[in-house]
Amino acid sequence: MFGAGTGTVTEFEEHRGTGVISGADGIDYAFHCTEIADGRRIIAIGTKVRFEVVAGIGGRTEARSIYRDET
Repeated sequence: MFGAGTGTVTEFEEHRGTGVISGADGIDYAFHCTEIADGRRIIAIGTKVRFEVVAGIGGRTEARSIYRDET
């Protein structure tokens, strides 16, 4: 699946800047803190988010353009 997604941050390692979003579609998407759209480099576990699903390294799907879901 490529395009828009929604989900919840389930893992975040601040010292590495990497995390995982569990998508509403049941797929886990890796991300790097530089993809957090508001410029912050930290995001709390449990945060609801909207994101773009893109092809990543090794053919895995990843999350990009991550926005906190305020709805």
